[in-house]
Amino acid sequence: MYTFGSQILALQVPGDANPFAGSGDVVTLIAQTTPINQAVLVILVLFSVASWAIILQKLWMFRVLERETGRFLDVFRRSSKFSEVQAVCQTVSATPLVGVFQAGYAEMNAQFRVAGGSGGASAGAGGASGRPTLRSLDGVDRALIRAATSEIGKLERRMTFLATTAGVAPFIGLFGTVVGIMIAFQRIGASGSTNLAIVAPGISEALIATAAGLFAAIPAVVFYNHFTHRVKELSATMDDFALEFLNIAERNFT
Repeated sequence: MYTFGSQILALQVPGDANPFAGSGDVVTLIAQTTPINQAVLVILVLFSVASWAIILQKLWMFRVLERETGRFLDVFRRSSKFSEVQAVCQTVSATPLVGVFQAGYAEMNAQFRVAGGSGGASAGAGGASGRPTLRSLDGVDRALIRAATSEIGKLERRMTFLATTAGVAPFIGLFGTVVGIMIAFQRIGASGSTNLAIVAPGISEALIATAAGLFAAIPAVVFYNHFTHRVKELSATMDDFALEFLNIAERNFT
């Protein structure tokens, strides 16, 4: 106890005081916040749920793609005929290399039919006499490029939503924060007091929107960058595979 003049100032620290008693209940704050802030929070929760659904689906997809791409390349490099590779495409259909291979294989067969060849593209990698000749290796190249572009589009599907969430969610949260702070200042003006007990609840309600926006945006931007990198890696793998396919076609059918 400290004495100053005629005033007595007492400092008491209860032994059972809860150090987090002033932190507030987040659920209670959300329930008591304004309808505008609640609408903002609902929008951000929807963005977050949709983003995590896409993230989990993409993680599983790329895991399967990596496994089946390795299996397909192993079969392709061990086979002596394109028909043998075609036969296993259904078992590794998840890898984008299957789409690229089938596009090139179909273009080769189409050229052989037009030329009246009897061997078809099933002759594969080994050399032998009497094998049909490609009319246009550039045509096969264009078919491979078109297929690779299509496969990249499939890999990037729904990734734009992650980019949108990463860019928009913080601003939606900021909008809720600005509205909450405006309401807090209105309460201060109505009460005529700047006491912390009056200011703190409104500010806390406002900052929840900012936290929700960051919670939705941070995972979205992290995984968007991760998936973009994985797509670039698969794109490079498809380019390498297309060149390998063209080398075999040029060596055996031209």
